[in-house]
This record gives sequence, C-alpha cells and structure tokens, in this order.
Amino acid sequence: MKRILTTALVAVLLILTSNVFAQSNPKFAHINGQELLTIMPDRDSAELKLQAYGQDLSEQIEELHVEYNNKVQNYMQRRETLTDAIREAREKELTELQQRIQEFESTAQQDYQRMQGELMRPLMEKADKAIKAVAEREGYIYVFDVSAGSVVFFSKESTDILPLVKKELGIE
Repeated sequence: MKRILTTALVAVLLILTSNVFAQSNPKFAHINGQELLTIMPDRDSAELKLQAYGQDLSEQIEELHVEYNNKVQNYMQRRETLTDAIREAREKELTELQQRIQEFESTAQQDYQRMQGELMRPLMEKADKAIKAVAEREGYIYVFDVSAGSVVFFSKESTDILPLVKKELGIE
C-alpha cells in the first residue's frame, strides 16, 4: 500500500513539475503599433479625409476671425463719433462674437478629435485583429506594443512580430 501511495505521489510530482517546466518557457513578442498603423494602406485615405475635414474647420474659423477683425476695425474708426449707448452695444457685440469664436474653436477641436477617432478606429481594430491572430498562431502569451511607451526593455529573446502581422494584413 505504501509502495502504491509513493508511486502515485511520485507520478503526481512528475506531472506537476513537467507542467511547470512546460510553462516556464513562455514566448514573448513585441511590435511597434505606430509603425504598423503608418504602413497600413487604408491609412492614407483616412488621413486625406481628416485633412479635408480639418481644412474645412480652419476655413470656418478664419472666416469668423476676419469678421471679428473687420468689426473691430470698423468700431475703432467710428468709436469717437458714437454715442455712449451705441459704443456700449458695439463693445458688447464684439465681446459676444469673440466668445462665440472661442466656443466654435473648442467645439471644432473636439469634432476633429472625434472624426480622427472614427476614421482610425477601423484601422486600429484591423491591426489588433491581425496581431491577435499572429500571437495565437505563433503561441505567444504576451505581445507588447513598444510604441505605447510602457515597455522599458525587451531582450533579443522577444520576437518582433511586425513582419508576421504585415504578412497577415497582406502588406508588402
């Protein structure tokens, strides 16, 4: 009975230690996610759309600034001839216009960032899907994005999977 118990205990220990050794050699990889995004073919069309949107917003902001500057210049030229009530009304109008411009600039910046997110999201999802597919196929337990700035060091034992992900995405 002792012999069977000892044999069983040794067998369990062997199984446990073999599992530990099998898991003690995990595979790690890294990728430069920013580099991947910059070489993806769909990025160019997204960038063009974003640039056009940004240009449109810039033109609208410029029109508001021109309007404001014209009104300020007109006010400054006539200020001495205006009555106090009209001068006060024009100053209030200029202040309100300046506030509207600032609000529009803030909203435009938020809209630009939202549009950037909408245009880049499909690319990021496509890249993420390809990275996961490569990692699973190659048996990596962790893939670190070195462009994210959180990886301080990676050794030569860590595999750069950018070439594999490019192949997965069909990028030459």
